[in-house]
Amino acid sequence: MRTGRPLLAAAALAVVTTAAAYVFGPGAGESPAASEKKTAIAAGPVAACKADARYPKRQLRGLWIATTTNLDWPSKAGLSPDRQRAEYVKILDAAAKRNFNAVFVQVRPASDALYKSSLEPWTQYLTGKAGKDPGWDPMPFLIDEAHKRGMEFHAWFNPYRASYGADTAKLPAGHPARRHPDWTVKYGGRLYYNPGLPAVRDHVTKVVTDVVSRYDVDGVHFDDYFYPYPEAGQTFDDSAAFAKHGDGKKLAAWRRDNVNTLVAQVDKAVHATKDYVKFGISPFGIWRNKSNDSSGSDTSGMSAYDSIYADARAWIKSGTVDYVLPQLYWPRGHKLADYNTLAAWWADEVKGTDVQLYIGQGLYRVGAKDDRAWTKPGELAAEVGVNRDHKQIKGEVYFSAKNLLANPLGAVDRVAKAHYARPALLPLMKDRGGAAPAPPVGVQATRPAGAKAAGSQLSWTPSQGARAYAVYQVPKSGKDCHGTDARNLVAVVTSPSFAATSEGTYLVTALDRLQHESKAVKVKVEGV
Repeated sequence: MRTGRPLLAAAALAVVTTAAAYVFGPGAGESPAASEKKTAIAAGPVAACKADARYPKRQLRGLWIATTTNLDWPSKAGLSPDRQRAEYVKILDAAAKRNFNAVFVQVRPASDALYKSSLEPWTQYLTGKAGKDPGWDPMPFLIDEAHKRGMEFHAWFNPYRASYGADTAKLPAGHPARRHPDWTVKYGGRLYYNPGLPAVRDHVTKVVTDVVSRYDVDGVHFDDYFYPYPEAGQTFDDSAAFAKHGDGKKLAAWRRDNVNTLVAQVDKAVHATKDYVKFGISPFGIWRNKSNDSSGSDTSGMSAYDSIYADARAWIKSGTVDYVLPQLYWPRGHKLADYNTLAAWWADEVKGTDVQLYIGQGLYRVGAKDDRAWTKPGELAAEVGVNRDHKQIKGEVYFSAKNLLANPLGAVDRVAKAHYARPALLPLMKDRGGAAPAPPVGVQATRPAGAKAAGSQLSWTPSQGARAYAVYQVPKSGKDCHGTDARNLVAVVTSPSFAATSEGTYLVTALDRLQHESKAVKVKVEGV
């Protein structure tokens, strides 16, 4: 299955200096020597906790960082590497402040590369000139900074856009579209790769696999651009490819099959390269309208299935994606595409499948004057509240980073206060493997030196296979609900230490890269 359940954590023996250590569950009555031989001690009966919907234990909270046209990062082309790094860190810090746990960074805007590549030229959005070496490879830095903050890094690719211009002669020497003009179709003043050509699918797959094999990414992400969005008076001329590869199908069905074939091919290649890397897509928010298909949504907007040949239902049914992330950029009560209606429709689509569902939130729309709903500071937070009413919705991703920094109408802070007051672990995906690492050992609490020092420093020996650690503070009532929700989760840290600013009982667990959780070590901090 591709859904996960919080693991019931248990306690392990902790050796402390200025704090008292506790063992609970079977083994608590054994001699110290007998207990020390165990790496972890199974949990005993714990009073049942009713899950608090305000603090979900596992939830994706993501941010899209667009590089195309310098939309989010870098803010403009030609900045120094130091300035580029500083801008990126500012975005991540703003996201971390709101307890976000994932970023989706656009690394291939238009058959170009935000990283060192032998397959495609450097993107123009780093230096201002396509193909120009920026003097550094940003990718390791981008990934490392995300991981330092406990965030997943999803590499975002646009699969078919070849160039924002239509003249191949203006592309850098060695650009795939310049070397293979027969792969391309001119449409709406831009250049696209022809989805109907096997060579195109193979190239896109090779580009994705190259990134997965060379960089420590956590996911591969496609956006909503497949066949280009319709433009009045324009025809996407793939007639030669259709004549050669159509195999007797109708044009629309053939085009959808082309996209479905690429999706399945990339899914297989990503997981064959690194099984733990996730693959998902953020489709346009309307699959089909009821007027097109009785099983479609009760909406009246553009249909991704009919207009850009993106059949998200087929990906869900075939399991060729780990998640879908539909872009629901309309507010509640919208006449053509009501948010409530679409959230419910997508939740129903993934029900009973292994495919996880996250929602793409239209943060960029907040404050827009063309729709009264977006002038209300609480609209975005209310939409996230709608998501909570559907157990199939496992989180949100916001478009986009510059709007997170701008915090229009204070909407981001409203969302964080209402829904992200506590950190959250990532939803588990069983098909992606992984296992709970060994619990932390040697957990101790020490007082900092100095008469004015306040608080205690929790520290422990790193666990093999752990990429992060969850720290919980059990309330004075003593009721341990850390296996139920995140009400007691105070931090997810990537180093084996945590500054405890108040006395009480703390739990520490180890997390692998997919955030399977170990049994817990319990430690009491006194005299803060």
